[in-house]
Amino acid sequence: MLYFTYAFLGSVQLPLYMMIITVGALSGMEIPLIARALKEIGVPDFRFENVLTVDYVGALAASIAFPLLVVPYLGLMSASLVFGCLNLGVAGLSLWVFRAQVFGPIRVFWALTVLVSVLALVQAERLVSIVEVNLFEDDVILSEDTPYQHITITRFRDRTRLFLDHSIQFDTLDEYRYHEALVHPAMALAPRRAQVLVLGGGDGMAVREVLRHSDVEAVTLVDLDPRVTELFREHPDLVLLNGNSLNNPKVTVVAQDAWQFVTDSAAVFDVVIIDLPDPKNISLSKLYSREFYGLLGERLSAQGVIVTQAGSPLFARQAFWSVVETMEDSRNPFAPSEGLAARAYHTYIPSFGDWGFVLGFVAEPTGRIAAFPEGLQYLNSDVWAAAQVFGGDTSEVDVEVNSIQSHALVRYYNDGWDYWFR
Repeated sequence: MLYFTYAFLGSVQLPLYMMIITVGALSGMEIPLIARALKEIGVPDFRFENVLTVDYVGALAASIAFPLLVVPYLGLMSASLVFGCLNLGVAGLSLWVFRAQVFGPIRVFWALTVLVSVLALVQAERLVSIVEVNLFEDDVILSEDTPYQHITITRFRDRTRLFLDHSIQFDTLDEYRYHEALVHPAMALAPRRAQVLVLGGGDGMAVREVLRHSDVEAVTLVDLDPRVTELFREHPDLVLLNGNSLNNPKVTVVAQDAWQFVTDSAAVFDVVIIDLPDPKNISLSKLYSREFYGLLGERLSAQGVIVTQAGSPLFARQAFWSVVETMEDSRNPFAPSEGLAARAYHTYIPSFGDWGFVLGFVAEPTGRIAAFPEGLQYLNSDVWAAAQVFGGDTSEVDVEVNSIQSHALVRYYNDGWDYWFR
């Protein structure tokens, strides 16, 4: 119901709160009713705490199974309907046990509800498709759930867009602006770039830009969701978008959590490119933390360079500068008494607006001039110089460093975007 409400009305507050109140009230009635029923049918040695124990154990099992086992393999719509049908099964059993006290209309209502729920479960994928037609402006050419996220790819004429959990990741009309700005300043300022690590970026666009540099010997791409990299390695239309970069013999694709990979790996990289989702929650915020950048520093060569996308310095100004402060406060393995040297820059990307990036260095590359490869559509030396200039409404502000204890970045990020768009 919430999914349809959001798709067609754009708001869920009223039905959400009404259903929360209703479910809360019915849940509060449930255990006293069970206790009374057990007493009335003469259950021997009935104890109220036994009812509570079984209820809590069942709630624990369901709360673990739903996000970890059911949703990843059935998808949110089907999973919700499966649990609904399970509850209706319990209701049917209750109606049978108390059949002498239940009126006919209640049985009819139960039967109709079961019929509607089962039909909805059978047609769950079609229901999702109907909703997504309203959620997205373009034709939906692929929509599927993975154990990690919901993937949607849309197309209008020769324009393709990727959405993960309904958040846009790229639009082929302007993705070159984002990926050129993300990759080439770090590659140009790195004295050596034989070994490159890309965290996130399972679409292969960042890897495509990395491979423009002929002196790159090996690229390791680490992305949590193997289905994304599989699509962009095998789907003929998507392979064209990244220039078949993920099938390049120089490229190794690893399906693993970025933190786990950095912790476990003993490899050393000249350039690390972080193309991860925005830090909208704690699980993502940790990948923008002082501790994570400190771990990355240990994976860098002596003059290595890190670059991360850092959100919008306009829409989430405090969040952006928190990333800069965090980079500067992170452990530098080559100068233990100092942090990493940081350099902030930004550019305009139509799909995202004013978007920012942060470079981190174990040693500031003083005197090194950024030289970009030929054939870029957007980035050049003049654009790069302008990208390092911030206006009054995007300039540096006093912020906290983001750590896995404070997660200040989550608050900054959500407050900034809420201010502009809610």
